[in-house]
Amino acid sequence: MTALSPSEGAALKDLLIAERASTTAQIEALTRDLGDIIDASTSVATDDEHDPEGATIAFERAQVAALLSRGRERLIDLDRALERLSEGTYGECERCGQPIAAERLEARPASRTCIGCASTGRR
Repeated sequence: MTALSPSEGAALKDLLIAERASTTAQIEALTRDLGDIIDASTSVATDDEHDPEGATIAFERAQVAALLSRGRERLIDLDRALERLSEGTYGECERCGQPIAAERLEARPASRTCIGCASTGRR
C-alpha cells in the first residue's frame, strides 16, 4: 500500500472529524424527532389500522427510526476509519489489500474497500 503523506493524512482526518460531527448532530436531531413522534402518538388515541392519520404516523415513525439506524451505523464506520488512520491502515482495502483511491476517500471518507471490491458487492 502507498502510505498517505502527512498532509493527506491530516486533510482526511479533518474530513473524518467533520463528517463525524455532522453525523452526531444528525443523530441527535433524529432522536429528538423520533421522541416527538412517539410522544405525539401516545397522547392521541390513534388506531393505525382504521384511522387515516395512524398510518401516516406509523410510516413517519418507521422512516425516522430507519434514518436514525443508518446514522448510527455511519458513526461506527467513521469511528473505525479514525482508528484505521491512527493505526496506519487507513486507505487500504479491507478485502484485497490494495490502496483505496484518494478520490474515493474524499467522496466517502469511511470507505473500507477499493472501488473494485465495492462494485462487486463486497463491503
